[in-house]
Amino acid sequence: MTFVTAAFFSDVLRQYRPGVRERGRLSLGENPADNGLMPQIWNIAAYKFVALDRLTERQEDLRSRCREWELKGTILLSPEGINLFVAGTERQVGLLLEHLRQEPALADLEIKQSPSDRQPFNRMLVKVKKEIITFGKEGIAPAEYTSRKMAPQELQERFGSSTPPVLLDVRNTYETRLGTFKDAVRLDIDHFRQFPAAIEQLPEELKSRPIVMFCTGGIRCEKAGPFMEQQGFQEVYQLDGGILKYFEECQDAHYDGDCFVFDQRVTVDSSLTETETTQCYRCQEPLTVAEQAQPSYVPGESCPYCYQKPDDKLAALLASRQAKIVEVTNPLPGSQPYTNRRPIYVAAKNDNRRLLDFLSELFPFSSREAWAERIEAGYLRRHSHPLIANDIVRAGDELEHVFPNTTEPDVNADIRILYEDEWLIGVHKPAPLPMHPCGRFNRNSLVRILGEVYPFKLRPAHRLDANTSGVVVFSLKQIAAQKLQPQFEKSGNIHKTYLAKVAGHPPQDEFSCDAGISAASVEAGARTIDADGLPARTEFHTLERFEDGTSLLQVHPITGRTNQIRLHLWHLGWPIVGDPMYLAGGHLAAKQTLSTDDPPLCLHAWQIEFDHPMTDESMTLRAPKPDWAGSVQLAN
Repeated sequence: MTFVTAAFFSDVLRQYRPGVRERGRLSLGENPADNGLMPQIWNIAAYKFVALDRLTERQEDLRSRCREWELKGTILLSPEGINLFVAGTERQVGLLLEHLRQEPALADLEIKQSPSDRQPFNRMLVKVKKEIITFGKEGIAPAEYTSRKMAPQELQERFGSSTPPVLLDVRNTYETRLGTFKDAVRLDIDHFRQFPAAIEQLPEELKSRPIVMFCTGGIRCEKAGPFMEQQGFQEVYQLDGGILKYFEECQDAHYDGDCFVFDQRVTVDSSLTETETTQCYRCQEPLTVAEQAQPSYVPGESCPYCYQKPDDKLAALLASRQAKIVEVTNPLPGSQPYTNRRPIYVAAKNDNRRLLDFLSELFPFSSREAWAERIEAGYLRRHSHPLIANDIVRAGDELEHVFPNTTEPDVNADIRILYEDEWLIGVHKPAPLPMHPCGRFNRNSLVRILGEVYPFKLRPAHRLDANTSGVVVFSLKQIAAQKLQPQFEKSGNIHKTYLAKVAGHPPQDEFSCDAGISAASVEAGARTIDADGLPARTEFHTLERFEDGTSLLQVHPITGRTNQIRLHLWHLGWPIVGDPMYLAGGHLAAKQTLSTDDPPLCLHAWQIEFDHPMTDESMTLRAPKPDWAGSVQLAN
């Protein structure tokens, strides 16, 4: 290995940067350790437009050497040349420069350098790209032609002339607002790719005037100048070495502010010293000291450029969630044929049972013959292997029930996110839409659809029937679920308000029902009124009696039994309009989930009140009033 001496590095700097003034640095050749100081970091920037080949080979070689030399930064290689921002000690940087100079095409690589007391990069990257500075315009080849260059000293002299040139800042807006030359023309662009379109907006009269363009180190001007000449600008110059070279030779003459640099220093002043400017972690905007003092600046969270009022922030978040829901439900995820694989878990009480006996007992609504046919067809599997009827299942087994070429019935996917924070969400569930995979529904269920929208597990605090619309609350984190769930399991901790449209006109404005509800279901999952069943109570308030013989009720379930509201109203003789199961006259039907073409079940979970699981603040989530509720005004 060849080691580079401090004297050699000084020679390199003198050769490529004649007349460079050394500010705030140790003298070259002085050992920092002799002064009890940490080694000083040198930041170098360089580029050259030159035809390069063997890019992958060069990439691997530079990556290996920079790792060995403990350099950090970025080196970009492309067929059009090299661009680099690298930092290290004098010795480390010198090794890289010596290695690059061995390539004849890079022997005259010009560098810009500045010191810092810390390493401004986190890692070393060597990338191969199509362009070393992204522009996106064909026919621009700086290795073959660039606009004339103007030296910093010449530009400084021209500031005092009677006809100073027009100064054009080709950098991005977030750079120009931190500092630029006095009276410079600024382009409102967020990326250099937008430069061509911005040039078209410049006044036509500028095409006949001398223009000096400038950027941080000069590389963008290498492409911007020839493009402007193609567009008819007659006298175009580029500031040689950019703002950084101007600072080295002319300090802050006619320049206001600092210069943005693409490393952790963020900006340097005219002495090339790091300033107190920082960057917002969230939006990456550079922030001056004054901007950091504003209340909207919260390190790691927000700044004056990305801060949103809580209501605006929530609205933006909900809009993005809504857009994702539309994306994943068009088409409905279960509308295209797919192989549906449903898990079946074997509990300890079923250990050592024959498969056919186990399934027939676990799913009594399907006949033993039907299960035998599905087993024979190979649709019951364990570890992907088909089972036979006499196979023994063991406690803890996870079986797989396969449904090939599954196409699920359509559902109403007009899901709305009502509220979201880091702990929970409130959702307006439409109907018909099952909450969980069940029966004929798997992908076309609320939980599965929301699972495509949120990148983490959702934990429902309660449930609604497929045919019931309204508010549903989900916890986003386990700790929130552990604190929220007990509220829903204890009567009186949660206050739910439903709207129900019933057949008939209840004579009372206020009434209630305390009929017990069966613990077990009968055919098609229906529950029944049972004097010895689970205790249940529902309170009703008549809001409106309509001319068509129906009434709108406000409903408060005090307990939370399955089908409680529907059963109690059916029991009282006021069945809910559109109920496919609990029919008028005390009749019970076997139909469960409605189709999207059926009239709706007129039961809506309008409002829910609870305590936030993490802040203990009282919350109220409310879903929009359904169309079938008419124009009745609802009290909170």
